[in-house]
Parts: sequence; structure tokens; C-alpha cells
Amino acid sequence: MRDFPLHTALSIATLGVVLALVRPPGAAMLRGLVDFTPELTPWSPLTRHVAVTPDAVRVTAPVTRKLAAARSDVGGPLLDDSDGVLDGFYAALHRTENREAAAVTRIVHYGDSPTTADLITGDLRSLLQARFGNAGHGFIFPDKPWAWYQHSGVTIEAKGWQNVPASRFEARDGLFGLGGVSFTGGAGAVSTIDFGKGRYTQFEVWFLRQANGGSLTVSAGGTKLGQVDTAGEGTVADFAAFTAAEPASSLSLRVTGGHVRVFGVTAESAGPGLVYDSLGLNGASITVLSRMLNQEHWAGQLQHRRPDLVVLNYGTNEADFAEFVEKGYEKELREAIRRLHAALPGTAVLIMSPIDRGHKAESGEIETMATIPKIVALQRRVARETACGFFDTFHAMGGEGTMALWYAAQPRLVSADFIHPNPGGGKIVASIFAREIGAGLNRYRLEHVPVEHVPGGAH
Repeated sequence: MRDFPLHTALSIATLGVVLALVRPPGAAMLRGLVDFTPELTPWSPLTRHVAVTPDAVRVTAPVTRKLAAARSDVGGPLLDDSDGVLDGFYAALHRTENREAAAVTRIVHYGDSPTTADLITGDLRSLLQARFGNAGHGFIFPDKPWAWYQHSGVTIEAKGWQNVPASRFEARDGLFGLGGVSFTGGAGAVSTIDFGKGRYTQFEVWFLRQANGGSLTVSAGGTKLGQVDTAGEGTVADFAAFTAAEPASSLSLRVTGGHVRVFGVTAESAGPGLVYDSLGLNGASITVLSRMLNQEHWAGQLQHRRPDLVVLNYGTNEADFAEFVEKGYEKELREAIRRLHAALPGTAVLIMSPIDRGHKAESGEIETMATIPKIVALQRRVARETACGFFDTFHAMGGEGTMALWYAAQPRLVSADFIHPNPGGGKIVASIFAREIGAGLNRYRLEHVPVEHVPGGAH
């Protein structure tokens, strides 16, 4: 990625200096600024995501008209689930909404920097769990790989961990767990994850068993649940599950000896309900899934998670490289899909297009990057050809030229980079996606479920 725009890199570097002068950064922020590599890492949000209710978002008339006009320019449904490609997912949702015992619907959402900050995905989690029930926060990193990493409703305090994300494209062993980041900590490394209002009883630590592996203790709500010994004869991913006697609002890991390698944790309830994993990597592209993750290792992680839907949400970073979009992107996308289908036969996969991405034209006007519509059209076609669902985020938010309107809206719906949505913009996209999922579930029920088995139907 040698063609990264120099003026963008200089602007980001300057911003880092200004931030340091205005507000001295903490250790996490310093690590994030030092971590910046222009060739690999695009601009990312530095403000914490706050959930926004629909009433708090005042969408201006031009944005409303743009949303309406985009509906006639899509070239297909916003959510394309033709040929029953998402039926398995809808069946799981139906069981969950029917409140069947232990019916947990799991969604694994892979993406780039907006997903890293739980933008859009955090609102999706809230909206879907409000309808289908809250079965847990989903997969969470034990430390922040970037200063702006977050998971809505969760606070992470950690020290002593070294992390390696797959998106750095460094020569590694390809063992990055489910979420794409490997964390190594020695004696004294600690992580405390506070779930806010959430209370859970089922916890699991995802780690690597290896020769000379160390040990760590696991506590929930201040009560020790047990110890994990990560030593083993071979190098293989493993999982340690714990059940708390009482629901707890926090989980702590502490390395007590040697060195351990951890990929993440989960905190859940027995269900019924929905779990939404937000697995974003800063600077990521589809090549993280098609090349950087060891295929066998990643397959094992996915199989252990047992998702009902896997979402692939890339394209924003690829948009910088027109030649790659023209000649290489489709091959990498198809390889990532092939890997997923091989790991999870019969599991629903959905390609979620990038949102609009803008840039300043010579005229000074904010225009849509020419590569974005090309990526969206390519993704829609490949989805149909590979038995995947497709959600057209680009047209859902208004299509070409939307970034200019979103930036002019009051309050602004997108940040000054014309890439990352602000909370209000993320809420718009999440609301439309959640609505389309609901419509898809209704279509599934009309075709496959007797009316007496539909929640609220005839009895």
C-alpha cells in the first residue's frame, strides 16, 4: 500500500501533535499515536461512541430527500436475501423470539475502523437485543489494541499486555484468534472488563496452549472462578469456560506466572437472546481474512463460536487503491468467502457494503470517491454468485453524495475525515439494517412458519 496519500498522513500526524498539546495523552493514547503507520493505518475516530436514541438525531430535509431518492437507484433490494441464503439465520432469530429454551442467536461482524470503535455495530446490538433479548455482550478483547477501540457499554482497564493485530500485515504465525488480535502478557499483566449494567454468569477465555505457557486466574465480580494453565505439548487454540454462582458485572484476568497468549473473552447469559460480536481491526481490508489469518486456526475459532450469521463489512480502506479494486479485490473477497463456507458449511454469510466515503474535489466540494460505487456493485454481484446475503449500506444511507449532506447536517452525521460516521449517522445506518433484518424475518415466516407459531400470531 505504497500509494497512501501523503497529505492525509501529514494531516493525521499534525492532529496528533495538536491533541498532545491541548490535552496531554494518557498511556493508551500515546500508544495509539506511536502505533500510527500511514502505509497501513487510515484515520480513525478518537472520540468515544455514545449510543444515540432516534429522537436525539435531527435529520435535515436534504438528508431525508437523499435517503428517499436513493431507494430508486439501488439496482436491487437494500437487503438481498434471495434464494433463501439467510434462512438459517432467520430460523435462529425465530427460535429466539419464540423464547425457546437456550435459543441464542449469534452474529459475528468483521469490519474495519468504524467497527473497531463499535460504530453502527453497537447500535445494531442495542436495537436487535431490545427485540430478541440480551444474551451477552459478545467477544471482547482483553486490552485496547488502539486507543479508540471500544465496545458499547463496556469499560476495559488493562496493563502489561503486548498486542499484535492481523491488520499490521507483519510476518507472524497467523494465530490471531476469532477477533484478529493476539495478546501476550507476563506475570502481573492484568485486565478488568466492566460490563456496566450487564450481569452475566457464563464466561469463557480464548487462549493459545503452548510449550512453556504460563497461567492466569479468572475472577468475576471480585470472586475467583478458577485458574487457566496454558502450557501444552503443542501449539493449539483452547478455551476455558467458567460459570459464576451469581450474575457478575465484571471479569478480571491476571497472569500469575510465565507468559500467556490470549485472544479474547466472552460474557453471556443462558438465553434466549441475541449476541452480537463486533470484530473490527483498524486499517483492515478483506485481505486480513483472505491472507493473514491461518485458515485452519481461524476455522477452529469460528466453529467454536457457532455463529448463525457472519457479516463481512469491508471496502472503506480498499477505496484508496483504484488499481486493487479493479484487478485484485474480487479475488480476495471470494477467497475470504470460500474460507468461511469451508469452515462453516450451511452458515449464513452476509456482505455489508461500506458507507459512502467522501473527499475534497478541486472545486472544494465534497464528492463521493469514484471507487466506492464500484466496490458496492462488485460486492452485490459476488454475493449473489457465492450464496451470500448482501446489505447495501451505501444506498441505505443515501448513495452518491451523501457525505456532503451528512457533513452539512446539524448535528453533523459524519466526522471531518468524510469516512467515519458520528453517533447520529451510525444510528441511521443501524436502524435501517435492523429494519431490513426484521422484514427478512417476516418473509421467512410467511414461507416457512405456521401462523400459530409466530409471536403475536393466531393461537
